[in-house]
Amino acid sequence: MGRSQESFNKKEVKKNKEKKRKEKEKKRLARKENEKGRSPDDMIAYVDEYGMITSTPPDPSKRKNIELADIKISVPEKESIQQSDPIRQGTVTFFNKSKGFGFITDSETMERVFVHINNSFEEIKEGDVVSFEISSGEKGLAAIRVILIKSSDL
Repeated sequence: MGRSQESFNKKEVKKNKEKKRKEKEKKRLARKENEKGRSPDDMIAYVDEYGMITSTPPDPSKRKNIELADIKISVPEKESIQQSDPIRQGTVTFFNKSKGFGFITDSETMERVFVHINNSFEEIKEGDVVSFEISSGEKGLAAIRVILIKSSDL
């Protein structure tokens, strides 16, 4: 008689596969048994007044009535939008004369705004106090119509 073609390793692999298959079958049957007792009400979640998810329904005594007319979903009206002065003042914090650009720090909001020499009516340098208008540039806010108010070398 010849030797069996199954080596020890092949037998172990076969045993492990069979064991995993049986465990998987047990888990499937256990899940199936657990699902029989569940109802759709068990799957409902509620959100309380603080935005937290809970399993208890909300208290009807805490319910608030909201009028549909009070709900506004729109852009605010123009009167409620506060209009700020388009002409601002600031100090030139950096200016590269050879490249022709720099930055102005707005004295009101302390924002840094890009400025190009083409948008300036007069020659400016670091430390100058200027008035300007803000527009949106290629990479962010940019100062236009820059006018020198007070030079730093006076």
